[in-house]
Amino acid sequence: MTDVQYTLFDTAIGRCGIAWANRGIIAVQLPQPDEKQTRVRIKQRHADIVEAAPPPAVQAAIDGIVELMNGKPVDLLEIDLDLSDVPEFNRNVYAIARQIPPGATLTYGDIAKKLGGVELSRNVGQAMGQNPCPVIVPCHRVLAAGGKPGGFSANGGVETKLRMLAIEGAYVNHTPSLFD
Repeated sequence: MTDVQYTLFDTAIGRCGIAWANRGIIAVQLPQPDEKQTRVRIKQRHADIVEAAPPPAVQAAIDGIVELMNGKPVDLLEIDLDLSDVPEFNRNVYAIARQIPPGATLTYGDIAKKLGGVELSRNVGQAMGQNPCPVIVPCHRVLAAGGKPGGFSANGGVETKLRMLAIEGAYVNHTPSLFD
């Protein structure tokens, strides 16, 4: 991939990053414990990436993410993503996930059924764990069976997922355990 650039920006959940190339956004980095670690994480995924001011389309995406994380029900469907390096199955999962509006959720099984059968639920979960563009592809809106939170691979794990869902006003069937 050539001409890959990124920038960092502040949200209600912390300092995030966004990376783009000629055909669209290729990654969103949710906050790491500090800004330096967020930068390192972006650079690990894209070796030749450089920090730059975002072009208008990327700035519009940033503005949408910031508004969404501030609790406004913003639709991010119009943001152009470049998922050409992502497996086809994952792209199909992400296309379905992008249709989930703020404040709503689906389960891994719901998405699996749309792709051909509930037996694909584990594959859907794996695709969500590999999501390069969280928030734009709202993997936080995808829950485990019974409306339980399931996993979340971002820093902070399920706590971050629940925080994002709470900001959006989504209901999650979650009773914290002794370890939460």
